[in-house]
Amino acid sequence: MNYDSLKDFYIGRTAAVENNKNLTDKARQSIYVAHADNTVAAYASDWKDFCDWCTQHEVSYFPAAPETIVNYINDLADNAKANTVARRISALTENFDAAGLADNPCRMPLVKNALRGIKRMKGTFQQGKMPILFDDLKEMLLHLDGHELEQARDKAILLIGFYGAMRRSEIAGLDVEDLRFSRLGLLITLRNTKTDKVGQGQMIAIPAVEDKSVCAVHALKEWLKSAQITTGPVFRGFTKNRTLRKTHISDKSIALIVKKYVSAVGMDPKEYGAHSLRHGFATSAAQHHVEERQIMRQTRHKSQSIVRRYIDEADRLIDNPIFKITGDKSH
Repeated sequence: MNYDSLKDFYIGRTAAVENNKNLTDKARQSIYVAHADNTVAAYASDWKDFCDWCTQHEVSYFPAAPETIVNYINDLADNAKANTVARRISALTENFDAAGLADNPCRMPLVKNALRGIKRMKGTFQQGKMPILFDDLKEMLLHLDGHELEQARDKAILLIGFYGAMRRSEIAGLDVEDLRFSRLGLLITLRNTKTDKVGQGQMIAIPAVEDKSVCAVHALKEWLKSAQITTGPVFRGFTKNRTLRKTHISDKSIALIVKKYVSAVGMDPKEYGAHSLRHGFATSAAQHHVEERQIMRQTRHKSQSIVRRYIDEADRLIDNPIFKITGDKSH
């Protein structure tokens, strides 16, 4: 990321660190990489949105008055969810801290009270993407479209994304060097993921299953073999001439692929996205009464509350009193 492209954006290159003569270059570098690149990019986008708003309203964004922050988040709240507003405040707070401001405007009581009021008015419930359940996935695989190589890629993306409970950025960012095949299946090493703040890497195990039509390991091997990929990016896009690109596929393309096949089976693509694969794995596992700790091990969730939400979601449809009332014994 080009830090000079954003005026007064200090996250990742804090003024306090830059000006501290008692720190060695090595020590500075360890502080600079404290935030993952994708986190810094997200904060940069949030900061730019704030600066654009301030420019439009002819007020100062650096330094910014608490009243400016309050007016900004109230305008933002007209079209954004409460959680989005809170995330934007978090980005601004981090940046003002990184700049070394003694009086961070985001930490003022006026701003905190305004944010609290917005949360109360709008609520904090987030309607996420609908889950793609295992039966949905199997039906989607019957509608693979495009040329033969494209079908092989899409099948591998859908199955790896589902069984690995992976985020779209994780799928898009895979390299061949992150894969380790064995007789039992596949081990994937994820690097610099959303919840891996210190870059230690996370491991995903995907066993081979007997039914080759729904085996992620088999699908991935077939894709790599057909595309003759032996190193570098695993999933790639195609040119207009159907030749394979050398770079990673974009995470937005992963979402579009999911929406394409969701639409093919008659579901509303507006309600589904790449996260539907991850959400669907957790919900499907909960439907089959998989233990919470086992689900968390595969999804790599740090928060039990999120996984329990998926479990509750599944339970509402499985252990529903309607089945007892109607005498339905199919569940």
